[in-house]
Amino acid sequence: MLDILVYEERQQTAAGEAGPCLEYLLQHKILETLCTLGKAEYPPGMRQQVFQFFSKVLAQVQHPLLHYLNVHRPVQKLLRLGGTVPGSQTEKEEVQFTTVLCSKIQQDPALLTYILEGKKIVSRKKSSKEPTTLPREAASIQDKDHPRSKAPDTSPCGARALSTQLPAEREEEPDGAAGESNLITSLIGLCKSKKGRVALKAQENLLLLVSVASPAAATYLVQSSPCCPAVVEHLCHLYQSVPPFLDPADIAALEGVSWRLPSAPSDEASFPGKDALAAFLGWFDYCDHLITEAHMVVADALAKAVAEKLFMEIVQPHLLHVSEQSVLTSTALLTAMLRQLRSPALLREAVAFLLGTDPQAAAPDDGPRTLCAHLIGHCDHLSDEISITTLRLFEELLQKPHEQVIRSLVLCNLEGRHYVARGSPEPESYEDTLDLEEDPYFTDGFLNSSFHPSAKPPPAPATNSDGKTAVTEIVNSFLCLVPEEAKTSAFLEETGYDTYVHDAYGLFQECSSRVAPWGWPLGPTPLDPHEPERPFFEGHFLRMLFDRMSRILEQPYSLNLQVTSVLSRLALFPHPLIHEYLLDPYINLAPGCRSLFSVLVRVIGDLMQRIQRVPQFPGKLLLVRKQLMGQVPGEQLDHQTLLQGVVVLEEFCKELAAIAFVKFPPHGPHLHRSSPREGHV
Repeated sequence: MLDILVYEERQQTAAGEAGPCLEYLLQHKILETLCTLGKAEYPPGMRQQVFQFFSKVLAQVQHPLLHYLNVHRPVQKLLRLGGTVPGSQTEKEEVQFTTVLCSKIQQDPALLTYILEGKKIVSRKKSSKEPTTLPREAASIQDKDHPRSKAPDTSPCGARALSTQLPAEREEEPDGAAGESNLITSLIGLCKSKKGRVALKAQENLLLLVSVASPAAATYLVQSSPCCPAVVEHLCHLYQSVPPFLDPADIAALEGVSWRLPSAPSDEASFPGKDALAAFLGWFDYCDHLITEAHMVVADALAKAVAEKLFMEIVQPHLLHVSEQSVLTSTALLTAMLRQLRSPALLREAVAFLLGTDPQAAAPDDGPRTLCAHLIGHCDHLSDEISITTLRLFEELLQKPHEQVIRSLVLCNLEGRHYVARGSPEPESYEDTLDLEEDPYFTDGFLNSSFHPSAKPPPAPATNSDGKTAVTEIVNSFLCLVPEEAKTSAFLEETGYDTYVHDAYGLFQECSSRVAPWGWPLGPTPLDPHEPERPFFEGHFLRMLFDRMSRILEQPYSLNLQVTSVLSRLALFPHPLIHEYLLDPYINLAPGCRSLFSVLVRVIGDLMQRIQRVPQFPGKLLLVRKQLMGQVPGEQLDHQTLLQGVVVLEEFCKELAAIAFVKFPPHGPHLHRSSPREGHV
């Protein structure tokens, strides 16, 4: 039959004319008969043959067959026949059939509505008492079996018309399954196939469908098809299939999961729940890709569905759960999702879910009324593991190209520069800036101590013609902050300041390109000296980070690494307020305010008191550093937490100095110079 139809079409002289063989096929409902035989599997194996025949006819016959009712109806039946039984023997043929349909829809987006309608067309037309017809532009051939049809001959090729009115027995079919089995549900079913190539082809077909450019087709896809609910329902099912006891380290290690390659690329040791985790992350990556490629109408609807069904209804209760294991796993999974997220629409929904939609400056006594406030509280949790995992979440969030992230967490509290003292002259020395005489750590005995000549606050800095503190002064302030007795990097190779400059330069360039579209100012707004001082609060996020930083000598090594990593990410942002507040040691702080540098100065003061209580401190510190670098076997030492904290503190100060150095050159050509040696510029 196929060969005859193709040969006949090639012999036709008039383009688009239906030949007698095609008319016979349609008049006598040959496709309906084949569909019935395929459903009954009579003879055995017939279903496979029917799928293949339909695919070849639709692909090879150029005449627009899908416009005819006697083709449209068996196509709908065949769609309901496929994709319903998991592990079906005809999955390969089914996915080929859907591929042909999707390619036809891509060529003519107007077909999408009629292919997806399925049985819903019956009840709608029946209730309106109108004859059910397919697209007006369709060529129709009169069916002699239905003499009651009086459809005019509208065929462009002059063929005999066939009524597009549904027969009476069709109208009497129940509509209980309306919209439940059509092209979308068939594709979703095939996407769940255990055969990787079948699932991949089905996913590509669905991707082709949602990227149809027609606004009307996209709107129908959202409003009148199960596309978005079906995709998100499968995503939620896979999320709930992930074991709740997964180790956050295992979740973080499973990187590079792609919907085109669901399993992890590396052949590392497996762990319980790895397959379920890979399946979820693979489908989430596919959803993200769908939203990226889909028509804007479909993308927005699908992103909102993911936010509502997955983020709000499933993930949020787990994040707020009393069970620490539930909080731990859900936070790590959310971090993995953020790491894979690329589509702007889904990123917008994720940011709104995590941070809210209206960023406002917070007050110190605000309770944790929002999810963001709860998550910030988790960063200072009694469980160090929860704190580390939640800090990783925020670090991942800070790397996303969405301005509201940095505005909500930091900038909304720094605007107005209320951390700067107003109406007072510039201090003559840096001691006045930090009010060190009021700090219990900075007593006369402390400042005159022979333990740390390099830690004494530097003299008043030099300034450039534009008023900016010279980069040499800032870099030296951070490099000389840790006293010589607490430094160990000079005794080891490849631990110097130059390495940090190289790394910071790459990270700063990446961050600058990400924030370039946001139009940030080049410098801070000048202060009005007559403006009265207002209370300043750094915000819950910075307060948490500063509090954590102030306890660096008492916290576990892994937690200290994560805190300093988040602060480094923040310091890289090229906003003048962030740079001033986090990287300028010489700002004239308002009473009661603290900056990152002032927090570090107080940590150094605490360190100098503790050093005197640790015998053989330099030797033990060097040993701990070698242990952390894997140069000597690890062994438990007294004051190990303190010693590890000192190592992190030294490296963090070098990192901040490097960030300050690479951020300054764009502001003036006179600052382009080679990297300074450690402790000197």
